[in-house]
Amino acid sequence: MKRKILVAYDGSVLSKEALQEARLQASGVPKTEVHVISVVSQYGPSTNITIAKNIQWELAENLRPDMEEIKKEFEGDGINVTTDIIIEDTHRNEGTKICEYAENHDIDLIIVGSRGLGGVKKIFLGSVSNRVVQEAVCPVLVIK
Repeated sequence: MKRKILVAYDGSVLSKEALQEARLQASGVPKTEVHVISVVSQYGPSTNITIAKNIQWELAENLRPDMEEIKKEFEGDGINVTTDIIIEDTHRNEGTKICEYAENHDIDLIIVGSRGLGGVKKIFLGSVSNRVVQEAVCPVLVIK
């Protein structure tokens, strides 16, 4: 049986711990695929779409070296990995896009950090991890 694990990565300490958990769960388990995705939403002034899009693309470009390193590390451990940076233009919560990706790729488990790099923190969970827990159709492991 093939198992698919999705890790939401944003460069935060907890998303790096989520990567380590995925590595542990995939190690020595044949046919496990790990998908590591970063969702980049539009930031910046909504009155100037050009500036907002430029910030969005710059954030995505800043994540590329991390994603390449993650790919090398997982492949070095013999783990089948797919990395992707997803540009989200609809101003939705990134958690919704993570859940859509999970459904479209038949993911069996989503691993997310309880808080990411966002500035506003909720009492128990960050807004992205909270959205993933609420919307996902597969099990979710929240790293705290």
